[in-house]
Amino acid sequence: MKNDMPQTALKLQVTGRVQAVGFRPFVYRIALAHQLKGWVRNSVGLVDIHVEGEAAQLAQFCEDLIAKAPPLARPEITQKIVVADEGFADFCIRDSNAAGEALIHIPPDQAMCPDCERELLNPLDRRYRYPFTNCTQCGPRYTIIRTVPYDRKNTSMSVFPLCPPCLLEYEAPSNRRFHAEPNACPDCGPQLCFQNDNVLIKDTASALAAAVTALKQGQILAVKGVGGYHLMCDAHNAQAVQKLRDNKHRPHKPLALLLPATGADGLETVKTLVALDANSALMLQDAARPIILLPKKIPSAVAENIAPGLSELGVMLPPSPFHQMLSTDFGHALVATSANISGEPVLTDDDAVKQRLSAVVDGYLSHNRDIVRPADDSVSRLIAGKPRRIRLGRGSAPLEWALKHSLPQPVLALGGHLKNTVALAWGKRLVVSPHIGDLSAHRSMLVFQQVIADLQALYQVKAEALLTDAHPQYASSRWAKAQPLPLIPISHHRAHASALAGEHGREDRGLVLTWDGVGLGDDGSLWGGEAFLGCPGDWQRVASFRPFHLAGGDKLGLEPWRSAAALHWELGLPYAQSTDNKPALALAHQAWLRRINTLPSSAVGRLFDAAAAMLGLLEYASHDGEAPMRLEALAESLETPVETRAYLALLQMGDVLRFDWEPLFYLLKNTRYSPAQRAGLLHRILANSALHLYQQLSQKHDIHWLGLAGGVFQNRLLSENIKALMQAQDVECLLATAIPTNDGGLSYGQLIEYAAQTRR
Repeated sequence: MKNDMPQTALKLQVTGRVQAVGFRPFVYRIALAHQLKGWVRNSVGLVDIHVEGEAAQLAQFCEDLIAKAPPLARPEITQKIVVADEGFADFCIRDSNAAGEALIHIPPDQAMCPDCERELLNPLDRRYRYPFTNCTQCGPRYTIIRTVPYDRKNTSMSVFPLCPPCLLEYEAPSNRRFHAEPNACPDCGPQLCFQNDNVLIKDTASALAAAVTALKQGQILAVKGVGGYHLMCDAHNAQAVQKLRDNKHRPHKPLALLLPATGADGLETVKTLVALDANSALMLQDAARPIILLPKKIPSAVAENIAPGLSELGVMLPPSPFHQMLSTDFGHALVATSANISGEPVLTDDDAVKQRLSAVVDGYLSHNRDIVRPADDSVSRLIAGKPRRIRLGRGSAPLEWALKHSLPQPVLALGGHLKNTVALAWGKRLVVSPHIGDLSAHRSMLVFQQVIADLQALYQVKAEALLTDAHPQYASSRWAKAQPLPLIPISHHRAHASALAGEHGREDRGLVLTWDGVGLGDDGSLWGGEAFLGCPGDWQRVASFRPFHLAGGDKLGLEPWRSAAALHWELGLPYAQSTDNKPALALAHQAWLRRINTLPSSAVGRLFDAAAAMLGLLEYASHDGEAPMRLEALAESLETPVETRAYLALLQMGDVLRFDWEPLFYLLKNTRYSPAQRAGLLHRILANSALHLYQQLSQKHDIHWLGLAGGVFQNRLLSENIKALMQAQDVECLLATAIPTNDGGLSYGQLIEYAAQTRR
């Protein structure tokens, strides 16, 4: 309907995160509040608005679009045109428009909002204790979207027709569930199901009660969540925890905990287990609901075998109303570790879980809403007062990033081999996928390919080139060679440096330490203790560690004794294992002497492995990173931190300065100090050495900042020591926050490096 009143009219185009966040209902409400007429509709990744009314009201409307946007929205008005007044009599929401250029933003999954929580806990509400309660400001997004535009028919909720009351909410502009695509209630939405050898329960309330009883009896359950399954058991029951470890063949890797949200701030239970500060409390309460690694209180209320030999616990608050009910009904901490075969992506398919984990679990608590794509839990660690992301996942990915400069073509970055993520970039936009995992596993490669296809399909962008790690034997590199697209190899450690610079928006001259396990260097050796001077697209390798030869190839990460032996042999000394494995030691020595499957390495990560073995912590690791984690925990066990001003000498070897690790070797052998003191001194000397390098280079070069990049800087003690030393010298020291500093950030770094190279 139209009328004949003369009006002023605007055509607006709004981009950014404006779909799946209740933006159209919001537009509708503020249009009515300002007495404006016209319409709003979804297009392909953007929102079109035609609005008519008084000039002052239109101006205020445009301000409110940004200033008062829903909490999950990130709107940007990219087009504002004065158009002819069409004389609309009201304001309405039009059907979505699937045509046009794709400007798509896919929001991540979000935890339950306060409004939905109040309904969940209200016995008088029709959604009382309904595990799948959601609205426009919370609930699943990325994990249920099949295609865009984001309408219910394009999600895994399409098989659940709305009942009359839910449909009324969905169609009522004044309701916060107006066009909430996952909207559901007990009468029309997903339901829980519990199954074990003896019983099958399809009633939601009874299924939940049966699962809680099973957990209290010490059973292990596979529990279907938002982005995948968890394996759960009672975290206070050491026998149940050990049973889970034995069944999953996961002897030492720390297990994450799901804690009930208790107390006024939801943190009452959390505070009984870990030390909290304001930043970590805010991060735990964030809508992403990540796992946060925090110092555990001693004595610990949970079983000691949750995180053996470590000083931290990984804790998270409930990421959904379902988890809220489960954890609250159970009453205390639950183990909630990813349901997968070690290193693989988290399992999402009901049948696959039963086939692959039947020997691990006693029962299953699942639901009938399909998980379209996996999203493992996000993980962060508190370092230097800020939560630093260790793993991108549910709630934090897909991670969207704005580039400073436009790319010449759409490109796909394939990341590394371990902790893999992939990233897609086009124009000035960049999107990083959730964590995929170790690409050695067949299933990881299947998910790797699925995520690559998904990203391009969801954002409607086709990559025209592939960025790969320079290592030709990485599974991601081998896959790329089979594709009909140009390949652009990116240096592993330059990608680390560029990831840090890109996150902080730095294009000025900096010095970045890239310390990690191993990555292929320009000279064919295994780098991992490098320092780069410059900026993205123009990194000059200026320092490294004295190389030593490593024998063992893929075994190195899980057999720290090999790194310890290599240091001994490099100095002409014998190495004696504490474990009786003489044949393996003899074979490794012969290979080392003949340089068979042996490459020189400058990797600091391997030095940490060697130190852990030499201090008697472990010679065999059950998971990646166990040796340096145990070493750091040992150093942190000192009541009084070790202080020293000593640093490693810098040797000029060709065009590169080399830290000489030999004094560290003899320190680790020096029994006048306790193992904890030696571990503490190792960390302190490496930190002092970083400062020494900066001081040496800053005398010759204009350096504006120091950066710490690479997996070694997941080490809180080392990173905080270096940062404190630099701050004392009034030097800006940068660490990664949003982008994982480990290989999970490589895909992002590859794109930042490529973008800079194309400009140069």
